[in-house]
Amino acid sequence: MADLDIAGFLLWYFAFLFSITFHEAAHAWAALRGGDPTAYLGGQVTMNPLPHIRREPLGTVIVPLFTFFSRGWMMGWASAPYDPHWARHHPRRAALMAAAGPAANLLVAAAVFLLLKVLLLAGVVDVPWRFGFTRVVEPALRDAPAWAHGACQLASILLNLNLIFVCFNLLPVPPMDGYGIVSGLLRERFAAAFRFLDENPLFALLGLLVAWSVFPRIFLPILVRVLRLLYTGRLL
Repeated sequence: MADLDIAGFLLWYFAFLFSITFHEAAHAWAALRGGDPTAYLGGQVTMNPLPHIRREPLGTVIVPLFTFFSRGWMMGWASAPYDPHWARHHPRRAALMAAAGPAANLLVAAAVFLLLKVLLLAGVVDVPWRFGFTRVVEPALRDAPAWAHGACQLASILLNLNLIFVCFNLLPVPPMDGYGIVSGLLRERFAAAFRFLDENPLFALLGLLVAWSVFPRIFLPILVRVLRLLYTGRLL
């Protein structure tokens, strides 16, 4: 059982670290392209997870460890710095920066979805008899080697985790990326009020509570639609 837990943790942590690193690197890259080198100077325009871990060790190491071994799934966070003065002077660029993170996760989810779709049509993988976060597909061969089961689990986690990152981060409440997108597209007099809420820790905490409470109602219907497209009506 310990070996299974360690193997499961490694699969989860690889998927989590890859996804969150890609998310934050996309934020940093978009900011650099928009004229803000803050995250670039911090070494975060990179897919190397170490700079992101050094910036947020609690969200990238401690909390993922705790949630996995206590709950069986992984939760955490990371962040990329930016210049708030640049964001105020270039709200559209700041909105693009905010959108870049969820867009990166959407790209990962779409790539994994297309790969699994091709493998399903080719008969390499099959629909599992019971869906789970780590069981979107399973090897078609019943005596498949352990690495094939591990690959299916990794692909399942990557698909589900990146869908969660997209949906959760696009919620238009502080401190989510969706809030930054909306505030960057508003006229200045309205954007100023949005920035005030975003910079207030109390509203950020309230925003997280709201996001956590409404997220399942938004995410589950989206997940069902994605699975229907993936399975083409064979299961759902």
